Amino acid sequence: MKTNTRFIKSVVATAADDKTVMPWARGARRAAFIAKRKADLDRKAA
Repeated sequence: MKTNTRFIKSVVATAADDKTVMPWARGARRAAFIAKRKADLDRKAA
């Protein structure tokens, strides 16, 4: 039973942490990564 209690405390602590990335927040970071990758590929091709 002790392991189960520790697991539940861990789950509750993780849920309270609340650092979930929302899909609309991902766009700018992803676009910057893609632009950097594309610039690197363009530089290598030239």
